[in-house]
Amino acid sequence: MTGCSGGSASNASTATENSGGFDFEGNTPLGEVIPASARESAPDFDGELLDGTAFESSELAGSITVVNFWGSWCAPCRVETPEFQAVYADVAQSDVRFLGVDVKDNRQLAQAFVDSVGAEYPSLFDPRGEVALAFRGFPANVVPSTILIDRAGQVAAVYVAVVPEDDLRQALDTLMAEEAPR
Repeated sequence: MTGCSGGSASNASTATENSGGFDFEGNTPLGEVIPASARESAPDFDGELLDGTAFESSELAGSITVVNFWGSWCAPCRVETPEFQAVYADVAQSDVRFLGVDVKDNRQLAQAFVDSVGAEYPSLFDPRGEVALAFRGFPANVVPSTILIDRAGQVAAVYVAVVPEDDLRQALDTLMAEEAPR
């Protein structure tokens, strides 16, 4: 596993407990997704985007969502983020949403990172790692990490490593091919 790790996170003040929701049990193999029958609900969470705008996870309802945990201090993130941006640009007209989660960082360095790598999708500013803590048991100190959420709001994949562009595309193709919930 290639990644960066940060310091310890404090208790979540903006993460909302979601009874019966996702409990981390391990990684999903790159490019694969969890079978639909074995998925668990993603937790609700909220926070503030890098631009200062309020954000609630309910805004993602009905969409396939790529949640990527990153930090400006993370060298592998400098490789992964431009590849995520390329995928984001290709699926921007579909029902796939991207949300970065900047952890253990300061806002100025985070914004400089986003600008330097050309990431156009929004990122939450989460210096204490509260969003990762909302995903019970998820290793909040492993960056980069990526969670895919299906249209039904269930965790479809958990990658605790750099996700190569081709693997992300493969997983998203699988999720886009699934029938939308009614």
